Amino acid sequence: MIRLSASGLAGRGAWAVSAALVAAVLLVAISELAYRRSTQSLHSLGERAVARAQLNTLLRGLSDAETGQRGYLLTGRAEYLRPYDRAVEEVGSVIGTLRARYGDDPEAGPIVRRIAALSEEKLSELATTLKLFGEGRLEASRELILTDIGREKMDAARHEGERLLDIESRLVAQERQLVFDTLQVGRVGVGAMAALSLLAIVLFVRQTARLMHERAERARATREERDQLEGEVIRRTAELTELAQHLQTAREDERARLARELHDELGALLTAAKLDTARMRRTVGTSTELRSRLDHLVATIDEGIALKRRIIEDLHPSSLANLGLAAALQILAREFAARAEIELQAEVAELLLPEDGRITAYRLVQEAFTNIAKYARARTVQLTMVADGPVARLAVVDDGCGFDPVRTRGSTHGLLGMRYRVEAVGGVLSVSSAPGQGTRIEARLPLSAA
Repeated sequence: MIRLSASGLAGRGAWAVSAALVAAVLLVAISELAYRRSTQSLHSLGERAVARAQLNTLLRGLSDAETGQRGYLLTGRAEYLRPYDRAVEEVGSVIGTLRARYGDDPEAGPIVRRIAALSEEKLSELATTLKLFGEGRLEASRELILTDIGREKMDAARHEGERLLDIESRLVAQERQLVFDTLQVGRVGVGAMAALSLLAIVLFVRQTARLMHERAERARATREERDQLEGEVIRRTAELTELAQHLQTAREDERARLARELHDELGALLTAAKLDTARMRRTVGTSTELRSRLDHLVATIDEGIALKRRIIEDLHPSSLANLGLAAALQILAREFAARAEIELQAEVAELLLPEDGRITAYRLVQEAFTNIAKYARARTVQLTMVADGPVARLAVVDDGCGFDPVRTRGSTHGLLGMRYRVEAVGGVLSVSSAPGQGTRIEARLPLSAA
């Protein structure tokens, strides 16, 4: 027996969906956090790389300025001053950039200011030497060069630059470590979320497999219950068919018994009455009134005998037992045509049917004629019974008003009785009709194996 409820399935499904959503949100959050931290670190590394490059540019610019000055002093050619001028301009720009970047840094700010001061002093020394040389004071300019003031300033600037580069290198290492740490955190987070997602997938697959198994068990239980119900329906149908056949047999037996009693008892009474009237006719003499009354009495007795015969034939047709099915159907058709004043064509072959099949065929035609007389308002009727392989095909066709079998199904008890009677002997009944197009009732009854 399956115990899983719909609420349990819904709860499990909601839990799996919630876990998957949480994993997805955490994965996105970890990825976004790692991206932002990595982006910031890379941006900072880029800025520090630019600062290192600018510091190197500053030191190179000082060297280029000194080289240009020395070349001019040695040769007196003005083209050596162009590298000097570019270097001076470049050094000034780099100093401004370094001040803007490190002005608020408590560690690097003083170093940058020291480098700026040394650079300005170095440039001032170079400018003074060029000025003395330009004024023709060669000895003074030569003595200023030999004082090594410029070299000391340059060495001091390089030393401060190396200090600044050390600070930048330390900060770059820190930023790189931060990037590595961020990537490691993202890696661990993504791995954890992947493991969590994999766990959720495994749980979902297990739950789905369990659900499919439970559905299969439920379907199997449903099939077993359906098969059991179908077996019960088949058994009950067989019992009802057997009961209907028994009731039909009992009904026919009761009709036969009643027909025999009517034939014996009522027939004897009517025959005795007729004999008595015959004796009375010989004794009344010539009295006209008495003869008239006796004649009327004899006619009445004859009508009673005819009525008795018709009732007996309706209850249990003696022609069926004495003359066979074909003759009995011919007689039934002639009597119906005469009584209903309908043109009837009969094509009936003598076929070998079992006893219950013969009485079923006779009652089928009898019921069809009754329905035609009551409802059909037909002008012509056709009765046929021919062999069709191992079965007898019996059909009654009329050109009456017809009916809709679907809409009138609930009230067609006569047709329902025909169907049960035919199916009880192993036959098949089909009824086709339409309003204004007549009706065709056809039965296929198994022939006798003999």
